[in-house]
Amino acid sequence: MDIFPLLAEGFATSLSPLNIFIVLIGVTVGLFIGAMPGLGSVNGVAIVLPLTFVVPPASAIILLCAIYYGAMYGGAVSSILLGIPGASTAVATTFDGRPMAQKGEAGLALIAAAVASFIGGTISVILFTAFAIPLADLALAFGPAEEFALVLLAFTTFVGLGGDDALKTIVMICLGLVLSTVGLDLISGQPRLIFGDLPGFYSGISFLVLAIGVYGIGEILYTIETSKKSPTVTAAKITFSELGAGLRRMNKLWKTMSMGSFLGFFVGMLPAAGATPAALMAYGIARTTSKKSENFGKGEIEGVAAPETANNAASTGSLLPMLTLGIPGSPTTALLLGGMVMWGLVPGPMLFIEQPDFVWGMISSLYTANVAAVLINLALIPLFVWALRMPFTVLCSVVVVLCIVGGFAPSQKIHDVWLIAAFGILGYILRKADYPLAPLVLALVLGPLMEKSFRQSLVMEQGNVFVFVERPLSATFMVLALIFFLLPLLKYLKKPAKKPVAVK
Repeated sequence: MDIFPLLAEGFATSLSPLNIFIVLIGVTVGLFIGAMPGLGSVNGVAIVLPLTFVVPPASAIILLCAIYYGAMYGGAVSSILLGIPGASTAVATTFDGRPMAQKGEAGLALIAAAVASFIGGTISVILFTAFAIPLADLALAFGPAEEFALVLLAFTTFVGLGGDDALKTIVMICLGLVLSTVGLDLISGQPRLIFGDLPGFYSGISFLVLAIGVYGIGEILYTIETSKKSPTVTAAKITFSELGAGLRRMNKLWKTMSMGSFLGFFVGMLPAAGATPAALMAYGIARTTSKKSENFGKGEIEGVAAPETANNAASTGSLLPMLTLGIPGSPTTALLLGGMVMWGLVPGPMLFIEQPDFVWGMISSLYTANVAAVLINLALIPLFVWALRMPFTVLCSVVVVLCIVGGFAPSQKIHDVWLIAAFGILGYILRKADYPLAPLVLALVLGPLMEKSFRQSLVMEQGNVFVFVERPLSATFMVLALIFFLLPLLKYLKKPAKKPVAVK
């Protein structure tokens, strides 16, 4: 496939008046969501996802990607002005962004974050465009055995590379798989796990209901409990002369921004890695290689540029395996994957052949969203400062109403509203107990695909369970899955034993 004609057709889709309007709305909403402490791209996408039913699938994915992009930009605002990251992806930005604000350089720090995000976003979108078709061509060789092995690999990468407690991750994956079996059996049509013949469970548990419950209601409950007092907001305004001076300083940081962009993109492609480790790794490398390493942590502009390029590049990189292989690279892309399934689309290589308008419209919209995000971000800084002073009680009321309406609207069943409330309480408890929520949502999304490909493989091979290790591609995925699954155990065994404490 030739990339440029397809990309040109994609721009014809993404630059239609409706989609440009959607990009502007999505980026602005994403910036506000990303700037709010406690909310991030994953919460924003979960809350807005039900509203996408009113537009075509291409416009819906453009809206969600624009929110995702905007939230990645917005996370730096609260990191710099409040010293509280809007999301975990902006934690590294706080290390030097907040000291810069305290030194009276809040405007320069915000310019650095916006420009670095734009550079990271631009380089990663170009890499995305170049790698999309080769990866999709590779995935065309997949059969049911390869699909099952790939889904298994996705689960084990969360266990081995996710950074959370491995046992808790396995528990959440198992819980998600159990929830994915609720409803009617794929082959026999017999009801399964319908909890006392309740009619609402015959259609299964919607991924949307679970996502809104744990990420919307659960996050609000947790934030209400943990937010004891309003933080101090540092005032910031940006003039044209400050903007020019900031751009000249950023021009000297091209090596740092290039490193952050490439590192972020390739780390973002790894399932379960995502933008947070990419930003922390880029900050660490920038600090090690910088000539001003002693200034890091005290308000060094390089310490803002490195993590911001990396987290924006990683957000784009995580979209690539989701679109080409159907394997999400982050919690937010797991929600996007679920959204595509809801709209009747099957992520994977055939999507590039069967739905080129959708795929290339989405890819081209990333270019548009990147430009829109940097312009809106710089223009609306005073508005963000005002929004950060909004009482959280007002914000949480709006979010709760959106969650209930969003959960009820697609199916129009009160059963789903009760489920949202139950999952909200469950999400709050799991968050307090430090259980990762992304594996739970991922397992509910990928569980039906895993079950279908597993049963198809066994039916085609007349019950031969060795089919998963006899085919080269599936055998490779199975070996990688085994390595990732055993990785936490190997780390534990390599850890030096603690010396016994002498009892006096």
